[in-house]
Amino acid sequence: MIVDRTTAEFKEYLALYERAPLLELGRLADRERYRHHPDEVVTYIVDRNINYTNVCVADCKFCAFYRRPKHHEGYVLPFEKIGEKIDECKAIGGVQILLQGGHNPYIPFDWYLELMRYIKKHHPIHIHGFSPSEIVFFSGRFGLSVAEVISQLKAAGLDSIPGGGGEILVDAIRERVARKKAQTDEWLGVQEEAHRQGMKTSVTMMYGLGESAADRIEHLFRVRDVQSRTGGFTAFICWPLQPDGTEMQDQPKTDAVTYLRTLAMSRIILDRVRNLQSSWVTMGLKVGQVALRFGANDFGSLMMEENVVSAAGTTHHATLREMERAISDAGYQVRRRRQDYSFIDDPAPEFAAA
Repeated sequence: MIVDRTTAEFKEYLALYERAPLLELGRLADRERYRHHPDEVVTYIVDRNINYTNVCVADCKFCAFYRRPKHHEGYVLPFEKIGEKIDECKAIGGVQILLQGGHNPYIPFDWYLELMRYIKKHHPIHIHGFSPSEIVFFSGRFGLSVAEVISQLKAAGLDSIPGGGGEILVDAIRERVARKKAQTDEWLGVQEEAHRQGMKTSVTMMYGLGESAADRIEHLFRVRDVQSRTGGFTAFICWPLQPDGTEMQDQPKTDAVTYLRTLAMSRIILDRVRNLQSSWVTMGLKVGQVALRFGANDFGSLMMEENVVSAAGTTHHATLREMERAISDAGYQVRRRRQDYSFIDDPAPEFAAA
């Protein structure tokens, strides 16, 4: 897909993003939120991020988490350790794991397939795993088509695919900050293929990479285009670059107003993506609450474990009760959910912290 930035629609959205008063943007986004969710409910999920390896050859300039091959801090988690993490997650009411890792050239494809089978046999849980960038890496590394990679992972037990590694879906930006990773059409191609195979996925945007406002709007247009054809995106999540400890540490951090404007525009443009998450993990609980009036209907994850953003020194933490209190204090009914956004009626176990 080629996005024509000269159309009246594109120019209108760009002007809205750049010039509309903040509260006006919030009003428009809130109205769109209620079109999708005509109730006062805000959802969240209890899950756990499991980064199975931090060894990576992608060399993304914005990442503080990865380690190059043979680095003394590089690791690959054994199956048993992953199983322990899953059991800890399930013990507090967790209903899924988010399984992602680096582009590790030393792991054979059979390892990933065996991991899926091991989890389903010994620690059954919904596996939301392997970002589009990882799928593209597997395809090139193992000489398989993207369709074959997805098909085999799905047959082994993969349930859905997260939208990690989306950053900005404009090749000029990706070439500058993540040259070795999936480019725009490859990344979106994985999403479309997963949808064709009956899998649901999420989709993301990490902004603040030095891109223009027009680049961000183009990103949203590309997501909207795929959703109009497949309907396979369950949710959209955006957050700002966390530059500390990365090669982009001199890049200025964006502020809360930019986050709220970007979230609001996402809700306005992505008219067929039903759910938008509030990124309180990067923005804090207070901004996370405000985001619920700027288009978000979901409070994301308890984030029992988070390593990638934390490596850049910017992660906010909260207990389950603090999350629920933040939602209710913002005026909404709290509901736990599954990956497909269906509600869970059983109360979560009591626990102190995540």
